[in-house]
Amino acid sequence: MVTRTQRIVKIVRNKTLAIMKKGVSFLVTVALMALASSLASASDPSPLQDTWLDKPGNISNPVGSAVTPVNVAQIAGLNTLGISAVRIDYAPYGQNPPHTHPRATEILTVLEGTLLVGFVTSNPENHLFTKVLNKDDVFVFPIGLIHFQFNIGHTNAVAIAGLSSQNPGVITIANAVFGSDPAIDPDFLARAFQLEKNVVEYLQYDNN
Repeated sequence: MVTRTQRIVKIVRNKTLAIMKKGVSFLVTVALMALASSLASASDPSPLQDTWLDKPGNISNPVGSAVTPVNVAQIAGLNTLGISAVRIDYAPYGQNPPHTHPRATEILTVLEGTLLVGFVTSNPENHLFTKVLNKDDVFVFPIGLIHFQFNIGHTNAVAIAGLSSQNPGVITIANAVFGSDPAIDPDFLARAFQLEKNVVEYLQYDNN
């Protein structure tokens, strides 16, 4: 009898081969193999472990994107392995807003569509690096730096990324600054961003 683990390992193996044919980088392939290994070495997984990256996310939201993670929260067997993955779906002109991963470097590969991607270096330079990525192109976002992706095409786009931590964390800049609970003093933010106080209060309201 074929066990649930064997079925999942077969699915992972098939998807790894398919991704390799699409030109995904070596590091992303290693990420997928690590996921397969963690499943193969464990007992039959719980239903919570039947998560995979073949299902499109719901992009019907204000930013027009969906991030589907596969990290230690989804697969406990990834703990201590230092690797995880995400699938990102983008509507036309959808974006993955500026954010940072405090514990991981990210390597992203475009599977479908065209993305404008970039990251900003730390103070004092704050230099912006950007690149337009087409299908099979690869880009690296260094650990801790603010980065983003924007679908500049007229059709949906899909990307897959490997991260160098089983628990990379994510901080979406706008949500953290204007959507904190409790809210940061609007007078403080108005001065910090050189904005009118009513603009800050509007942004805080919109993020809560």
